[in-house]
Amino acid sequence: MNNQKQFGVWMDTLNATVVGSDNSEKGALTVLAHIKGEEASPGSGNKNLNNQKIMLQAKFFKEISTHLQNATHLHATGTGQVQEQFLHYLAETPQFKNLETTESTANRMSDERLVEFFAEKFN
Repeated sequence: MNNQKQFGVWMDTLNATVVGSDNSEKGALTVLAHIKGEEASPGSGNKNLNNQKIMLQAKFFKEISTHLQNATHLHATGTGQVQEQFLHYLAETPQFKNLETTESTANRMSDERLVEFFAEKFN
């Protein structure tokens, strides 16, 4: 299991916390990043607002995925359906085509509790 790169992501539509192994020999899980997405600004018309939301979500997903280098397993969790959309995004990205994914629903929690949550999922 040492050659496996396991990551966990808690996310909602505007925030994400990425948990993964640190670079020590033990490979202890730690928070690697906090990512904040941008909200679409209400502007001129529904079509433009929808396009802006799609563009900002893709940017948000891309920023999260930069922290998942060489991932073999990802567990995504969060409060709504955005984690499912994120997993679909990854499945369509060549770099992540062989990524094993699982998902669940969980409310926001402290960083310490989130690390414990993912440690339980990976064991």
